[in-house]
Amino acid sequence: MTDAALLADMRLPLLGLDMAALEAEVERLQLPRFRARQLWRWVWRHGITDFSDMTDLGKPVQQLFAGRFHADRPAVSRRQKSLDGTIKWLLKMADGQEAEMVYIPEEDRGTLCISSQVGCTLNCSFCHTGTQRLVRNLEIDEICGQILLAMDELGDWPAGKPDRRLTNIVLMGMGEPLYNYDNVRDALKIIMSGEGIGLSRRRVTLSTSGIVPEIHRCGADLGVNLAISLHAVTDTLRDKLVPINRKYNLEMLVDAVRQYPGLSNARRVTWEYVMLDGVNDSLSDAKKLVHMIRGIPSKINLIPFNPWPGTDYSCSDDQTIDQFAKIVMKAGYASPVRTPRGRDILAACGQLKSDSVRLRASQRQ
Repeated sequence: MTDAALLADMRLPLLGLDMAALEAEVERLQLPRFRARQLWRWVWRHGITDFSDMTDLGKPVQQLFAGRFHADRPAVSRRQKSLDGTIKWLLKMADGQEAEMVYIPEEDRGTLCISSQVGCTLNCSFCHTGTQRLVRNLEIDEICGQILLAMDELGDWPAGKPDRRLTNIVLMGMGEPLYNYDNVRDALKIIMSGEGIGLSRRRVTLSTSGIVPEIHRCGADLGVNLAISLHAVTDTLRDKLVPINRKYNLEMLVDAVRQYPGLSNARRVTWEYVMLDGVNDSLSDAKKLVHMIRGIPSKINLIPFNPWPGTDYSCSDDQTIDQFAKIVMKAGYASPVRTPRGRDILAACGQLKSDSVRLRASQRQ
């Protein structure tokens, strides 16, 4: 390793430091604390990565900061753009591990789906991402770095501009966010800071397969929108589809959601329900679903199954999905059917990283 590379490895990632930690580091450099706020604004309000571009810092301070910190984003191993405008990035972290994120443009919003882990440990049988082993949790700077990289490409600086393209963040990428809770919490607090990107907690949604002990903690600490990967209305079936159900069953999960802080008709929990032909899509399933969540401010997101190579499942037909949705709506719940996005680049729900893994396997052969 060269001296320059060794020096770079020793620098602290600015994207992993909150304001208090940054102020402490600046004081260690024997600089006044206001320098931390100057540095913070350049990084989080303007997206600057080169210290020499921080024009209200003198050159000695710029050089001091450059030797102590970096504001690097993950590297891009591969970028794909779907016919529908969806963008998928395969991102390489400093240690060479890879994760994916997806940007979904719509008329009234732009949603970034970010990852919290490299791989996944939950092994949900219908999800291709879940068939790939968990490698490690993503660090705070790696979670934040995904968002800043997308803002770089979308031209969303300075942060908070009225015409910004990235308006919403969902933790629905690779991994289970509540199994990396501390890093996810700290990253989201930075992202939602009024002195940073300033994204409202109402614009952030965390999706979990049901890590019950962390659900209330998430509500108390962050107050972000909650989405539950449900997919079944009996423990027998959910044990198969979402194996974490064997540890935290439906009764425990629904009770935890019922107690999630801040739920109201204006702020509802989302129940994600992938439609699997002949598995969980009967009219009886629909009736059990609305009975199970009765009294919880909710909306139900019906997701047409997105196939992947080797899967044993197929998607429910349009008529079945429509009949299921009508029962849900008749019970008083909003029931949008999610329009699949990015299928041609395997960027749809449950497909992340599969294309990249298959590509590398074919290259090795």
